Amino acid sequence: MAIAIIGGTGNLGYGLALRLAKLGDDVIIGSRGLEKAEAAAAEARAAAGVENIRGMANPDAAAASAVVVIAVPASAQVGTVQSIAAPCVGKLVIDTTVCLAEDNPTLVVPPPEGSAAERAASLLPGARVVSALHTVSGKLLADLEKPVDVDIFVAGSDKEAKAEAIALLGRIGGRCIDAGPLRQSQTLERMTALVIGMNIRYKRKHIGISIHGL
Repeated sequence: MAIAIIGGTGNLGYGLALRLAKLGDDVIIGSRGLEKAEAAAAEARAAAGVENIRGMANPDAAAASAVVVIAVPASAQVGTVQSIAAPCVGKLVIDTTVCLAEDNPTLVVPPPEGSAAERAASLLPGARVVSALHTVSGKLLADLEKPVDVDIFVAGSDKEAKAEAIALLGRIGGRCIDAGPLRQSQTLERMTALVIGMNIRYKRKHIGISIHGL
């Protein structure tokens, strides 16, 4: 299955690309510039020791894929999502964006829609949008020697889309947890800020969250 990671040149997207490619998926790293995407894909192929990673401009990456993952900074989300809206119609779209304050990564500044994922859904009316990976470290994903031993929270109002996302992301390790409807992305984004603050406070890079009692 072809999976486009829009923003695959950033930490989270790049790490996810490595993990999925190692599992045998055809991974397409998307970026605004083709040259940057191709350079990131070449680096990822070398890091993962695989050949099934390629780079494309964002709209082409979305068009060539069955699943689209959005892993861009909040400041780039609107323009990026608008550029891929047409090829995303009917597809599962997993949004990982978090609206952190530019000058303080421990503070969330939610958009009028309530969360980045809800904003993405408003811009992608023909897509099946869920949100996930808010509390998973990109550095952890990129370190293929380390297991993904944290829980992965997935929120979405489309139950079938959410089940597909859970099945896909569950393959990279860790445990996927149904976090409820898409509006719960508001809570998940705040959990991102919490984790970042803890990483800063305790001088760590891989802090995650696990739920006990399930």
